[in-house]
Amino acid sequence: MAKRQTGRPARPVKSSSIVRRLNTRLFLRMLGVFVILDLLLALLAALGLFLYAEGRCASVAALVEERGVPTQEALAWMEASDYTIVPLDRSPEGLAVPFPWLPVPQETADGLRRWDITSYYTVELPNGGEPYAVTLDLTGAFRLLTAAFVILAVCQVVLLLSGLLRNATTIKKTLRPIQELAATAARLNSMAHMSRQELEALAEELDKINATHLDERIDLPGTQKELQSLAEAINGMLDRINAAYQSQMRFVSDASHELRTPIAVIQGYANLLSRWGKDDPAVLQESIDAIRSEAESMKELVEQLLFLARGDNDTMRIEMEVLELTALAGEVAREMEMIDQTHDFQARWTGPVYLYGDDGLVKQALRVLVDNSVKYSPDGGTITLTVEAAGDTARLSVQDQGQGMNAASLPRIFDRFYRTDESRARQTGGTGLGLSIAKWIVERHGGHIEVWSFEGVGTRMTMVFPRATPAEEER
Repeated sequence: MAKRQTGRPARPVKSSSIVRRLNTRLFLRMLGVFVILDLLLALLAALGLFLYAEGRCASVAALVEERGVPTQEALAWMEASDYTIVPLDRSPEGLAVPFPWLPVPQETADGLRRWDITSYYTVELPNGGEPYAVTLDLTGAFRLLTAAFVILAVCQVVLLLSGLLRNATTIKKTLRPIQELAATAARLNSMAHMSRQELEALAEELDKINATHLDERIDLPGTQKELQSLAEAINGMLDRINAAYQSQMRFVSDASHELRTPIAVIQGYANLLSRWGKDDPAVLQESIDAIRSEAESMKELVEQLLFLARGDNDTMRIEMEVLELTALAGEVAREMEMIDQTHDFQARWTGPVYLYGDDGLVKQALRVLVDNSVKYSPDGGTITLTVEAAGDTARLSVQDQGQGMNAASLPRIFDRFYRTDESRARQTGGTGLGLSIAKWIVERHGGHIEVWSFEGVGTRMTMVFPRATPAEEER
């Protein structure tokens, strides 16, 4: 069921959700970096604390080795220092150094260890049968490290919170051009509900982009590098639109020019019939023949225009199948021999050559080339059709002994409505669209057309197609 319109104007597209999502991602990314750094710092702090404790215990062990284990009376004064030495009446207990690669001092290498990282670190040494324990007070060092980590955490929280504000501002500034595009689209969507002043303001903005100003391009400041790709894509789209628009304008102009001549001829003969041709059989027959000829030319022109229009819109139906190119060329050669008795047609091929394509379209392209050779070759001239296989390509050539083309005309012969000899346009009956159609057909088959031509010698046009694979030939 279709929804009924409520009559409310469309709301402009807001970018707050995009800003929020991007800001959240940046926040989480920075938070992850801080967490990883904190873990690394904690590991480094634990390693440093271990090395500090080992160093202090080693220095005490060296002192004991020099002076001996202190007596009970001497232990009282040690309570004021950060370590104590206690004689043991048992064997040392604890854990050995878990990682042999740790730089443990020689004095404590054979000791066993117990610790609480928040309060003490103890090394029990065998001391040649008179064991003792060195206990280091870690409370002060742990408090210092804790204070350092608290200060670091506060700084990180401040950076994260300030980063939220800065990132939001930066993202909004970066997305401002996109927001303006979205706002313009929303305003266009709600144009029916805009005030007169808003409509006039929008009209002024839209007037900047029209058919006469398609050469204008978006120029973003160099600091907005994130939008450069978007600007380049839009500018590229404008380039293609401009090229297509200019091509369409030329096409419409040329088509109008081509249709104007036969229409004028038909109108002229119709007026002639209206005035004098009703009672004059000769004038009547001449007018009928001329109108029929011009109508046939118009029909051919319209069919070619429709063909190109379907090709431009990608609505042309192409049915691909395996074709035997020599058989196809032979059919076209026999057709032309029956139609045209003024030229000599020759065929050159030795064996079958296969391609994967549309039978009707390939024939149409070949007929275009043969028809051009017939039009621009003198009576009695030879037109040669050649089919050959060259590597992974199939080559179909049409060569004549006609007037040829000059070097300046060769780059434009595939342009629509272009003729190398405008003075012979009416004589040959050409529209200037045949080669454009042939080029479109060959390119849709993954091929191209090669042209060789010299004035006064002749022209050879070769359609180069990809050859059919063995698997395709077996179909």
